[in-house]
Parts: sequence; C-alpha cells; structure tokens
Amino acid sequence: MSKRKIIKIDENKCNGCGLCLPNCPEGALQVIDGKVRLISDLFCDGLGACLGHCPLGAIEVIEREAENYDERRVMANIVKAGANVVAAHLNHLREHGEKAYLQQAMDYLKEQNIDIPKGENKMHSGCPGSQTIDFEGAASEAGSDHGKRASQLRQWPVQPHLVNPLAPYFQGRDVLLAADCVAYSVGDFHKDHLKGKSLAIACPKLDEGQETYIEKIAALIDDAKINTLTVMIMQVPCCGGLSHLAKEGRDKAKRKVPIKTVVVGLQGEALSENWE
Repeated sequence: MSKRKIIKIDENKCNGCGLCLPNCPEGALQVIDGKVRLISDLFCDGLGACLGHCPLGAIEVIEREAENYDERRVMANIVKAGANVVAAHLNHLREHGEKAYLQQAMDYLKEQNIDIPKGENKMHSGCPGSQTIDFEGAASEAGSDHGKRASQLRQWPVQPHLVNPLAPYFQGRDVLLAADCVAYSVGDFHKDHLKGKSLAIACPKLDEGQETYIEKIAALIDDAKINTLTVMIMQVPCCGGLSHLAKEGRDKAKRKVPIKTVVVGLQGEALSENWE
C-alpha cells in the first residue's frame, strides 16, 4: 500500500451509463447494481483516461492509500479482451508518457509470444469525437492578412465535459477558456488569442452540469499544473458566468494561477483585459 493517484466515483452523480468503461482498457471499472464501480486498485493507474467521458462529472482523480498499480496483472487481464483493447491500453500509456509501464507491457507481450498490435498508436477505445489528440507542431505561421491563415488549435476535444485535464497538451501550459460565441466575433481569434494556448470552450448560459467545469478547472490547476488561465467572454451579462466558474475552480484548487479576463464586444473588439 502507498499513497498515490487513483480515481474516485461519486455514486450520487453516477447513473450507470457506462460511457467511461470503454476508456478504461485496464478493466478497473464495471457497472454493478446500476453504478460504475472501481473493482480493484491494482487495475487503476490513476491517469484518468475515463475522466473526460463521464457526462455527469462523477469521476475525479484523488490521492489516497491504495494498492500499487500492477501492469503485469493488468496485461494478463487485457489480453483476454483481444488486440484492440491491448492496442488502446498501449496507446493510453504512450499518450501519458508512462514509459516504464509501457515497457513492462511490451515485455509481457513478448514473454507470452503475443504479437504487438500493428498501428496501436493510432487506435482509440472510445467515441471518435472524444478521442484525445495532440496537434503539437501542426500549427504553423502559414498565411497572411490577405491569404489563408493556419489554424492554431493544438488539441482535441475542446468541450469541457469531454476534455481530460491530465492530457499531455495541458501539462504546464497556458490555457484559454473561451465562451463559444467569442471565436465567431473575433476575426483574428486564432492569431491574436489562441496561438500558443490549449483551449476549452463553453456556454455559461446553456451548458448543463457546470459544476463539472469547476472540478476540471481545479484539476487543470492542481494536476496539470497549468501556467496561466485566460477567460474570454462576450459583453452580454450572461457570459460573465464563465468568469465566475473559472474563479470558483481556482478557489477550489490548492495551487494558485493568474487569471486574465478578456471582455469582447459584439463586433469582436476587446473592451477590457484584466489580470487577477
């Protein structure tokens, strides 16, 4: 037993939908009696791949005394599920930079004379729309004021219910949290505001389950250890709720990071910029 990161499921929020299950190839989760349960500490690596796939925000990563994660036991369980699940697990380890666990997994496959799935680094076990993709290096300086301008988007997904705060493109980065109308109003949104930042978009008036946003902002600050958070909102009164969510998330976090709030006019002009 040792103190380490491991997932925690809020049974009061969980409705047993099971959307998190395909995103836990380690087999640590099962639906039992209408609720998703963590069946064994040994199978949970604490990386939180399931986190962004819960529509109700019932899953979080905490630190507690737990049995040490056992990669070899996980592999013994995973190979029974077939090559696609093995591939998803290997990709999961690679995405999170878990080189030691990845090597243990590869060694196990070799010892058992099991072929390493071809193209495993391109596979994903969940919905394609919520697949974690890092576009690092893809954004370019191409384009001009009179020609095609390159996208500065660095990752997918961008909706807070789907983003994983532990994804590599959030680690130690500057993050932009934008009201989803902003990009349609600001003509040079990519060049002037998105460039060099990781992104999340939300609507503080229409989005449901916004308490999840607070938890994820806190996780970005504490677990991803983001550098700064910029919040871009429209000048309409309801949009101010996004700024309040960001500050609530920061207040809940143990670390403190600076927050810049940018208020945008209805025709895309920046009306104010304030650091707190």
